Amino acid sequence: MYYREYPPQPALAAYVDCLWAAQAPAHASQHRVLPDNCVDILWQDAGQSGRTPHSAFVVGMMSSPILAAGSDARRTLAVRFKAGAAGLFLRAPLQELNDQRAEIDLLWGDSDASRLADALWERERPERQRLALIEAYLLQRLCAAQAAPKAAVLAEQHAAGLIGYALAALEHSDGSLRIEDLAARLGVSRQHLATLFRQRVGLTPKLYARICRFRRATATLRQTSAPDWSELALVCGYFDQSHLIHDFQQFAGAAPQRFLLNA
Repeated sequence: MYYREYPPQPALAAYVDCLWAAQAPAHASQHRVLPDNCVDILWQDAGQSGRTPHSAFVVGMMSSPILAAGSDARRTLAVRFKAGAAGLFLRAPLQELNDQRAEIDLLWGDSDASRLADALWERERPERQRLALIEAYLLQRLCAAQAAPKAAVLAEQHAAGLIGYALAALEHSDGSLRIEDLAARLGVSRQHLATLFRQRVGLTPKLYARICRFRRATATLRQTSAPDWSELALVCGYFDQSHLIHDFQQFAGAAPQRFLLNA
């Protein structure tokens, strides 16, 4: 399996975590994808498979693992957005995309989506040049969003500032910060914060925090072969071991012990 990540150009660095490219070998087996608090857009070329030549789709925020289907040597180009940033480019409430795969032409319009797909795959070109085409189109959409009426831009900046602070605080605490305390820091109600999160992140603040905590736990597990489960739960911010197990069952589809065996 070929996989490589690229940093975005500076103008997109505030919104894009990375661009990536992948190519699976023929007859690749399924693999499990875990929630990661990210939204991705994928462009795929089916090659000689006989399927529809190209596809492009958004994978929204995930609250449970998914099995990525086995492949027939298709090539994939993709952009992974930072949490809270995808909505600016998709122009859709992100909660509607949770645990969903949505065709990009439904969000961008068939003509725009088709032009970009044709440019990506119409002829052979270096991988980085293909990704530069994606970046150029994202910059067009960003400029269009920033050209909105001043009042709309100011409202967008205010909401983005609140969400940006909230996301950074939750990430910094690995999801251990209480949502009530976070709302108090921001000077908003918990309900208002939850509404902003659903619209601009996709998940609720509580669920986003749980996935932050789960990601810390999986990263810690990958660094040890014989964990003390009670200590792991405590270090990663869980109330007890049963809460750790519950989150692994929801987000990984397996108990921590089985996850460690398959990691």
